Amino acid sequence: MPSLDPAIAEIRRAVRAALSSLTAGSTVLVALSGGADSLALAAATAFEAPKLGLRAASVTVDHGLQSGSDAAALAAARAAAALGLDPLVVRVEVGTEGGPEAAAREARRRALRDAARGAGAAAVLLGHTLDDQAETVLLGLARGAGATSLGGMAADRADDETGVRWLRPLLAVRRATTAAACGAAGLTPWRDPHNSDDRFRRVRVRERVLPVLETELGPGIAEALARTAEQLREDAQAFDDMIAETIEDIVEPAEAGIAVSVAALAANPPALRHRIIRHVVQSEFHESLTRAQTLEVARLVTDYRGQGPIDLPGCRARRTGRLIEFSAAPGAA
Repeated sequence: MPSLDPAIAEIRRAVRAALSSLTAGSTVLVALSGGADSLALAAATAFEAPKLGLRAASVTVDHGLQSGSDAAALAAARAAAALGLDPLVVRVEVGTEGGPEAAAREARRRALRDAARGAGAAAVLLGHTLDDQAETVLLGLARGAGATSLGGMAADRADDETGVRWLRPLLAVRRATTAAACGAAGLTPWRDPHNSDDRFRRVRVRERVLPVLETELGPGIAEALARTAEQLREDAQAFDDMIAETIEDIVEPAEAGIAVSVAALAANPPALRHRIIRHVVQSEFHESLTRAQTLEVARLVTDYRGQGPIDLPGCRARRTGRLIEFSAAPGAA
Protein backbone atom coordinates (compact mmCIF):
# COMPACT_ATOMS: atom_id res chain seq x y z
CA MET A 1 0.00 0.00 0.00
CA PRO A 2 1.26 3.53 -0.75
CA SER A 3 2.32 5.47 2.34
CA LEU A 4 0.13 8.28 3.62
CA ASP A 5 1.23 11.73 2.49
CA PRO A 6 3.12 13.44 5.36
CA ALA A 7 1.02 16.61 5.15
CA ILE A 8 -2.25 14.68 5.38
CA ALA A 9 -0.84 12.62 8.26
CA GLU A 10 0.24 15.72 10.19
CA ILE A 11 -3.18 17.34 9.91
CA ARG A 12 -5.01 14.16 10.82
CA ARG A 13 -2.87 13.77 13.95
CA ALA A 14 -3.62 17.35 14.99
CA VAL A 15 -7.36 16.91 14.43
CA ARG A 16 -7.42 13.55 16.21
CA ALA A 17 -5.79 15.12 19.27
CA ALA A 18 -8.35 17.94 19.36
CA LEU A 19 -11.36 15.68 18.87
CA SER A 20 -10.23 13.11 21.42
CA SER A 21 -11.33 15.45 24.24
CA LEU A 22 -14.96 15.29 23.07
CA THR A 23 -17.58 12.79 24.23
CA ALA A 24 -18.63 10.09 21.77
CA GLY A 25 -22.00 10.90 20.26
CA SER A 26 -21.29 14.64 20.14
CA THR A 27 -21.62 16.79 17.03
CA VAL A 28 -18.80 18.95 15.73
CA LEU A 29 -18.99 21.70 13.13
CA VAL A 30 -16.15 22.63 10.82
CA ALA A 31 -16.08 26.30 9.84
CA LEU A 32 -15.43 25.83 6.12
CA SER A 33 -14.60 28.79 3.91
CA GLY A 34 -13.33 26.57 1.11
CA GLY A 35 -9.76 27.84 1.46
CA ALA A 36 -6.84 25.45 1.88
CA ASP A 37 -6.72 25.68 5.68
CA SER A 38 -10.38 24.96 6.34
CA LEU A 39 -10.63 22.43 3.49
CA ALA A 40 -7.70 20.41 4.86
CA LEU A 41 -9.30 20.65 8.31
CA ALA A 42 -12.64 19.44 6.95
CA ALA A 43 -11.05 16.48 5.18
CA ALA A 44 -9.19 15.41 8.31
CA THR A 45 -12.30 15.85 10.47
CA ALA A 46 -14.40 13.79 8.07
CA PHE A 47 -11.81 11.00 8.40
CA GLU A 48 -11.18 11.16 12.15
CA ALA A 49 -14.57 12.06 13.65
CA PRO A 50 -16.40 8.80 12.82
CA LYS A 51 -13.58 6.76 14.35
CA LEU A 52 -14.21 8.61 17.63
CA GLY A 53 -17.97 8.21 17.47
CA LEU A 54 -18.57 11.85 16.56
CA ARG A 55 -20.99 13.31 14.03
CA ALA A 56 -19.34 15.93 11.83
CA ALA A 57 -20.92 18.69 9.77
CA SER A 58 -19.70 21.88 8.14
CA VAL A 59 -20.96 25.45 8.09
CA THR A 60 -19.95 27.93 5.40
CA VAL A 61 -20.59 31.60 6.03
CA ASP A 62 -21.29 33.71 2.94
CA HIS A 63 -20.46 37.30 3.83
CA GLY A 64 -21.76 38.61 0.50
CA LEU A 65 -18.85 41.04 0.30
CA GLN A 66 -17.70 40.20 -3.21
CA SER A 67 -19.13 39.09 -6.50
CA GLY A 68 -19.53 35.33 -6.72
CA SER A 69 -19.44 34.76 -2.97
CA ASP A 70 -22.63 32.69 -3.18
CA ALA A 71 -21.07 30.39 -5.78
CA ALA A 72 -17.93 30.00 -3.67
CA ALA A 73 -20.04 29.10 -0.63
CA LEU A 74 -22.00 26.53 -2.64
CA ALA A 75 -18.75 25.01 -3.94
CA ALA A 76 -17.47 24.71 -0.36
CA ALA A 77 -20.71 22.98 0.67
CA ARG A 78 -20.38 20.54 -2.21
CA ALA A 79 -16.80 19.79 -1.22
CA ALA A 80 -17.97 19.12 2.34
CA ALA A 81 -20.69 16.76 1.13
CA ALA A 82 -18.17 14.89 -1.03
CA LEU A 83 -16.00 14.42 2.07
CA GLY A 84 -18.96 13.00 4.00
CA LEU A 85 -19.86 16.05 6.05
CA ASP A 86 -23.39 17.43 6.37
CA PRO A 87 -23.07 20.92 4.83
CA LEU A 88 -24.79 24.12 5.85
CA VAL A 89 -24.48 27.52 4.15
CA VAL A 90 -25.41 30.69 6.03
CA ARG A 91 -25.69 34.14 4.44
CA VAL A 92 -24.95 37.06 6.76
CA GLU A 93 -25.18 40.82 6.63
CA VAL A 94 -21.89 42.51 7.48
CA GLY A 95 -22.02 45.89 9.20
CA THR A 96 -19.39 48.60 9.32
CA GLU A 97 -18.56 48.98 13.02
CA GLY A 98 -14.85 48.58 13.71
CA GLY A 99 -13.89 48.40 10.05
CA PRO A 100 -14.51 45.70 7.42
CA GLU A 101 -12.28 43.02 8.98
CA ALA A 102 -13.76 43.35 12.46
CA ALA A 103 -17.32 43.60 11.15
CA ALA A 104 -16.94 40.48 9.01
CA ARG A 105 -15.35 38.62 11.90
CA GLU A 106 -18.21 39.52 14.25
CA ALA A 107 -20.86 38.55 11.68
CA ARG A 108 -19.09 35.22 11.13
CA ARG A 109 -18.85 34.56 14.86
CA ARG A 110 -22.57 35.19 15.32
CA ALA A 111 -23.40 32.86 12.42
CA LEU A 112 -21.19 30.10 13.80
CA ARG A 113 -22.72 30.48 17.26
CA ASP A 114 -26.23 30.21 15.82
CA ALA A 115 -25.28 27.20 13.70
CA ALA A 116 -23.68 25.44 16.66
CA ARG A 117 -26.71 26.14 18.80
CA GLY A 118 -29.06 24.87 16.10
CA ALA A 119 -27.05 21.68 15.57
CA GLY A 120 -26.53 21.07 19.28
CA ALA A 121 -22.81 20.99 18.55
CA ALA A 122 -20.25 20.46 21.28
CA ALA A 123 -17.52 22.24 19.35
CA VAL A 124 -16.76 24.36 16.31
CA LEU A 125 -13.46 23.65 14.57
CA LEU A 126 -11.61 26.63 13.13
CA GLY A 127 -8.82 26.41 10.56
CA HIS A 128 -6.36 28.93 11.98
CA THR A 129 -2.74 27.88 11.46
CA LEU A 130 0.61 28.70 13.01
CA ASP A 131 1.00 31.41 10.38
CA ASP A 132 -2.28 33.01 11.49
CA GLN A 133 -1.06 32.94 15.07
CA ALA A 134 2.20 34.65 14.13
CA GLU A 135 0.30 37.35 12.24
CA THR A 136 -1.98 37.89 15.23
CA VAL A 137 1.00 38.42 17.55
CA LEU A 138 2.60 40.92 15.16
CA LEU A 139 -0.66 42.85 14.85
CA GLY A 140 -0.92 42.92 18.64
CA LEU A 141 2.62 44.24 18.94
CA ALA A 142 1.80 47.00 16.46
CA ARG A 143 -1.20 48.04 18.60
CA GLY A 144 0.86 48.01 21.79
CA ALA A 145 -1.39 45.31 23.18
CA GLY A 146 -0.81 43.65 26.54
CA ALA A 147 0.24 40.09 27.28
CA THR A 148 -3.30 38.75 27.07
CA SER A 149 -3.75 39.97 23.49
CA LEU A 150 -0.22 38.92 22.52
CA GLY A 151 -1.16 35.43 23.69
CA GLY A 152 -2.99 35.17 20.40
CA MET A 153 -5.66 32.59 19.71
CA ALA A 154 -6.42 29.73 22.08
CA ALA A 155 -6.39 26.16 20.81
CA ASP A 156 -9.42 25.37 22.98
CA ARG A 157 -11.78 27.95 24.43
CA ALA A 158 -15.38 27.81 25.63
CA ASP A 159 -17.62 30.41 24.02
CA ASP A 160 -18.77 32.95 26.61
CA GLU A 161 -22.30 33.07 25.22
CA THR A 162 -23.12 29.45 24.36
CA GLY A 163 -20.52 27.31 26.14
CA VAL A 164 -19.68 25.66 22.81
CA ARG A 165 -15.96 25.01 22.48
CA TRP A 166 -13.95 26.80 19.80
CA LEU A 167 -11.23 24.35 18.76
CA ARG A 168 -8.23 25.28 16.60
CA PRO A 169 -6.46 22.00 15.87
CA LEU A 170 -4.03 23.49 13.34
CA LEU A 171 -2.31 26.16 15.46
CA ALA A 172 0.95 24.19 15.30
CA VAL A 173 0.59 23.48 11.55
CA ARG A 174 2.07 25.70 8.85
CA ARG A 175 -0.08 27.13 6.08
CA ALA A 176 2.13 25.42 3.50
CA THR A 177 1.20 22.07 5.06
CA THR A 178 -2.54 22.62 4.57
CA ALA A 179 -1.92 23.52 0.91
CA ALA A 180 0.20 20.39 0.47
CA ALA A 181 -2.47 18.24 2.12
CA CYS A 182 -5.13 19.55 -0.24
CA GLY A 183 -2.89 18.86 -3.22
CA ALA A 184 -2.14 15.33 -2.05
CA ALA A 185 -5.84 14.63 -1.49
CA GLY A 186 -6.89 16.04 -4.86
CA LEU A 187 -8.86 18.86 -3.25
CA THR A 188 -9.08 22.25 -4.98
CA PRO A 189 -9.18 25.13 -2.48
CA TRP A 190 -10.96 28.41 -3.12
CA ARG A 191 -8.64 31.40 -3.29
CA ASP A 192 -10.28 34.29 -1.48
CA PRO A 193 -9.38 37.57 -3.26
CA HIS A 194 -9.44 39.32 0.12
CA ASN A 195 -6.43 37.23 1.17
CA SER A 196 -4.28 39.14 -1.32
CA ASP A 197 -5.92 42.56 -0.91
CA ASP A 198 -3.38 44.84 0.77
CA ARG A 199 -6.11 47.14 2.03
CA PHE A 200 -6.25 44.75 4.98
CA ARG A 201 -3.59 44.95 7.68
CA ARG A 202 -3.35 41.19 8.09
CA VAL A 203 -2.60 40.80 4.38
CA ARG A 204 0.17 43.40 4.61
CA VAL A 205 1.66 41.55 7.58
CA ARG A 206 1.48 38.26 5.68
CA GLU A 207 2.77 39.50 2.33
CA ARG A 208 5.25 42.18 3.41
CA VAL A 209 6.20 42.23 7.08
CA LEU A 210 6.81 38.54 7.81
CA PRO A 211 8.86 37.95 4.63
CA VAL A 212 11.09 40.92 5.51
CA LEU A 213 11.59 39.59 9.04
CA GLU A 214 12.47 36.17 7.67
CA THR A 215 14.95 37.72 5.25
CA GLU A 216 16.61 40.06 7.73
CA LEU A 217 16.51 37.96 10.90
CA GLY A 218 16.60 34.46 9.50
CA PRO A 219 14.05 31.64 9.18
CA GLY A 220 11.81 30.51 12.02
CA ILE A 221 10.21 33.87 12.81
CA ALA A 222 6.65 32.53 12.55
CA GLU A 223 7.46 29.61 14.85
CA ALA A 224 9.12 31.96 17.35
CA LEU A 225 6.10 34.25 17.40
CA ALA A 226 3.79 31.28 17.92
CA ARG A 227 5.96 30.05 20.81
CA THR A 228 5.83 33.52 22.34
CA ALA A 229 2.04 33.46 22.12
CA GLU A 230 1.90 30.09 23.84
CA GLN A 231 4.14 31.25 26.68
CA LEU A 232 2.16 34.45 27.18
CA ARG A 233 -1.10 32.49 27.26
CA GLU A 234 0.37 30.36 30.05
CA ASP A 235 1.35 33.49 31.97
CA ALA A 236 -2.08 35.05 31.41
CA GLN A 237 -3.81 31.88 32.64
CA ALA A 238 -1.68 31.90 35.79
CA PHE A 239 -2.66 35.51 36.50
CA ASP A 240 -6.32 34.71 35.83
CA ASP A 241 -6.17 31.82 38.28
CA MET A 242 -4.61 34.08 40.92
CA ILE A 243 -7.32 36.68 40.41
CA ALA A 244 -10.06 34.04 40.62
CA GLU A 245 -8.66 32.86 43.96
CA THR A 246 -8.53 36.33 45.52
CA ILE A 247 -11.21 38.47 43.87
CA GLU A 248 -14.11 37.52 46.16
CA ASP A 249 -12.08 38.47 49.22
CA ILE A 250 -11.25 41.99 48.02
CA VAL A 251 -14.49 43.18 46.39
CA GLU A 252 -17.84 44.13 47.81
CA PRO A 253 -21.10 45.57 46.47
CA ALA A 254 -21.34 49.33 46.05
CA GLU A 255 -24.06 51.68 44.93
CA ALA A 256 -24.69 51.07 41.21
CA GLY A 257 -21.55 48.97 40.95
CA ILE A 258 -18.74 47.30 42.82
CA ALA A 259 -15.90 48.32 45.14
CA VAL A 260 -12.35 46.99 45.63
CA SER A 261 -10.21 47.23 48.75
CA VAL A 262 -7.44 49.81 48.45
CA ALA A 263 -5.24 47.86 50.89
CA ALA A 264 -5.62 44.65 48.88
CA LEU A 265 -4.77 46.40 45.62
CA ALA A 266 -1.76 48.09 47.21
CA ALA A 267 -0.50 44.76 48.58
CA ASN A 268 -0.33 43.22 45.11
CA PRO A 269 2.47 43.78 42.59
CA PRO A 270 1.63 46.15 39.71
CA ALA A 271 1.02 43.38 37.15
CA LEU A 272 -1.62 41.72 39.32
CA ARG A 273 -3.08 45.04 40.54
CA HIS A 274 -3.64 46.21 36.97
CA ARG A 275 -5.21 42.91 35.96
CA ILE A 276 -7.60 43.06 38.90
CA ILE A 277 -8.70 46.55 37.86
CA ARG A 278 -9.27 45.44 34.26
CA HIS A 279 -11.03 42.27 35.42
CA VAL A 280 -13.46 44.20 37.64
CA VAL A 281 -14.43 46.60 34.83
CA GLN A 282 -14.71 43.82 32.27
CA SER A 283 -16.81 41.50 34.44
CA GLU A 284 -19.07 44.18 35.94
CA PHE A 285 -19.50 46.61 33.02
CA HIS A 286 -18.39 44.51 30.00
CA GLU A 287 -15.84 47.09 28.93
CA SER A 288 -12.09 46.87 28.26
CA LEU A 289 -9.67 49.42 29.67
CA THR A 290 -6.62 50.74 27.85
CA ARG A 291 -3.22 50.74 29.51
CA ALA A 292 -3.48 54.48 30.19
CA GLN A 293 -6.94 54.14 31.77
CA THR A 294 -5.77 51.26 33.96
CA LEU A 295 -2.77 53.23 35.20
CA GLU A 296 -4.97 56.23 36.00
CA VAL A 297 -7.21 54.06 38.19
CA ALA A 298 -4.15 52.50 39.83
CA ARG A 299 -2.99 55.99 40.86
CA LEU A 300 -6.04 56.13 43.13
CA VAL A 301 -4.22 53.42 45.10
CA THR A 302 -0.54 54.24 44.72
CA ASP A 303 -0.52 58.03 44.29
CA TYR A 304 -3.74 59.34 45.81
CA ARG A 305 -3.76 63.10 46.36
CA GLY A 306 -7.46 63.73 46.58
CA GLN A 307 -8.12 63.48 42.83
CA GLY A 308 -11.73 63.19 41.77
CA PRO A 309 -13.66 60.52 39.85
CA ILE A 310 -12.18 59.03 36.67
CA ASP A 311 -14.50 58.56 33.70
CA LEU A 312 -14.00 55.16 32.05
CA PRO A 313 -15.81 53.23 29.30
CA GLY A 314 -19.24 52.42 30.73
CA CYS A 315 -18.34 53.34 34.30
CA ARG A 316 -16.65 55.75 36.68
CA ALA A 317 -13.97 55.05 39.31
CA ARG A 318 -13.40 57.03 42.49
CA ARG A 319 -11.73 56.56 45.85
CA THR A 320 -13.92 56.65 48.94
CA GLY A 321 -11.92 55.98 52.08
CA ARG A 322 -10.62 52.42 52.05
CA LEU A 323 -12.29 51.50 48.76
CA ILE A 324 -12.07 52.12 45.03
CA GLU A 325 -15.66 52.28 43.83
CA PHE A 326 -16.66 51.49 40.25
CA SER A 327 -20.16 52.70 39.38
CA ALA A 328 -22.13 52.81 36.17
CA ALA A 329 -21.50 55.93 34.11
CA PRO A 330 -24.33 58.48 34.13
CA GLY A 331 -26.77 57.59 31.38
CA ALA A 332 -25.37 54.05 30.93
CA ALA A 333 -27.95 51.39 30.29
